[in-house]
Amino acid sequence: MANLKSILIFLLQSIVVGLAVAFLVVLLRPELLPAINGGTAGQQTASYANAVDIGAPSVANVYTRKLQRGGGDADGRAQVTTGIGSAVIIDREGYLVTNYHVIAGAAEIRVQLADGRIANPERVGHDVETDLALLKVNLGDLPAIPLGRSGDLRVGDVVLAIGNPFGLTKTVTQGIVSATGRGFLRLMTFENYIQTDAAINEGNSGGALINVRGELVGINTAVLAEGTGTEGISFAIPVDLVRGVVEEIRLHGRVIRGYIGLRPAELTRAEALAQGIDPEVGIILEEVFSTGPAWAAGLRPGDIVLQIDGQPIRSSQQALLLVARKEPGDEARVVVWRDGSRQEFVVTVTERLERSAQ
Repeated sequence: MANLKSILIFLLQSIVVGLAVAFLVVLLRPELLPAINGGTAGQQTASYANAVDIGAPSVANVYTRKLQRGGGDADGRAQVTTGIGSAVIIDREGYLVTNYHVIAGAAEIRVQLADGRIANPERVGHDVETDLALLKVNLGDLPAIPLGRSGDLRVGDVVLAIGNPFGLTKTVTQGIVSATGRGFLRLMTFENYIQTDAAINEGNSGGALINVRGELVGINTAVLAEGTGTEGISFAIPVDLVRGVVEEIRLHGRVIRGYIGLRPAELTRAEALAQGIDPEVGIILEEVFSTGPAWAAGLRPGDIVLQIDGQPIRSSQQALLLVARKEPGDEARVVVWRDGSRQEFVVTVTERLERSAQ
């Protein structure tokens, strides 16, 4: 009897402990329960509805009217054309970011918020070289989108594009980050695009690219070779770049960039080896403008730029960005390879005019 009593006590203790453990598991990990609709344990339906709930209220539709001169009717009158796009509310004061090409040349701009309110925004400023424009509406406290960090994006991260494609308001498409830091597309002067396979169509331009937390990581801007049958290759301007451009426009009405008067080109591996230099470093100067500060400092066509301010130069885009980030009046120390030796030049930076060369 004593042994039977001990066994029963042991079994009862085991049952109590097991129930307690099961209770804790259900409390802390409810997703391990079998799905109510017949799924197996651990299965859940993937949804990004929470991210859309956060980001979508900040995305507005943009409608434009443009006067097309020189292409009017038989009476010679200008023709009115309409356009669509998207914009993103970036703060509660009513500032919205969109693509410059969405509003370029528009005689009238109308913005419709996600809640249905309509306004004619003020044009605060734009930057042609990054294809960004800043608008402002006076409609009280607005739902600003939380800003993420595009620098934290990794290839394979899920992203969502929200916009107004073909006038279909509040459209959401989903994809992944296919690449970051894309350049050499000849779309804009300063290129550092996020590549994604989220569908971006006419009317998506200026809309939001968000992460799974609903944070803005990019402004949708372009697709590759539109009309040639390519699919799944779209581009967005990273929010880290947008931040800087917006701040400059708010402070100065334009973006102030450095300029030294160069037209660089990529250096091939064969050209570098022929010069006896590291094939991973260097760009060649195709042109040095005679009226620019680089010429005044002694730089000449054919020079191979190895460093700017101590940083090894691996592409013309990198050199362009390094100079552009400087303030007018700053000095740039440029190391070049000329006639078989390294030479250093100190160049005084001036302000870059819109769409001028480096």
